[in-house]
Amino acid sequence: MKIGLYFGSFNPIHTGHLIIASFMAYHTDLDKVWLVVSPHNPLKASSSLLNEHHRFHLAEMAVQDEPRLRVSNIEFSLPRPSFTIDTLTYMTEKFPTQQFVVIMGSDSFQNIPRWKNYEQLLANYEIYIYNRPGHEVKDTYGGKVTVVDAPMLDISSSNIRKWIQEGKSVRYMVPDTVWKYMAENNYYKG
Repeated sequence: MKIGLYFGSFNPIHTGHLIIASFMAYHTDLDKVWLVVSPHNPLKASSSLLNEHHRFHLAEMAVQDEPRLRVSNIEFSLPRPSFTIDTLTYMTEKFPTQQFVVIMGSDSFQNIPRWKNYEQLLANYEIYIYNRPGHEVKDTYGGKVTVVDAPMLDISSSNIRKWIQEGKSVRYMVPDTVWKYMAENNYYKG
């Protein structure tokens, strides 16, 4: 089985994430897409992160009725901060019959030379890149890279958090179940 791993903080998960995950699951040769909730991205500040278990639960709620999408908390039990190559090495050992592909935006891919052991990642794993405006893929750094023209929504988790703090509605930017649960639990209100 060929599984796309879509890593992210998902802080919170939103419709843009789900469109990309679903598009990759149904419009490429991937059998499934696992959204891997990262406890802490080493290239991002952790001060605005909702508790990882809450983020995982919100992501699970978002994909609960989608058979080709799954949420993984595999990084919760790995050393921190989470480095993609370490997670991939662990998952390849734990699931030897699966073929893993990394899914990422073209903006993240531009930073790949800053990633831990990025040469090993590029040598051993395929990467499916979705285009982000203003971040054209000009160099594949020798990796097996496929650029996928997935539909994009111009929303971000940071804007969603900001709007919630300002008391503005984020309905329809996140799945209804996620929106209601965040409101009931006062997530991101500051």
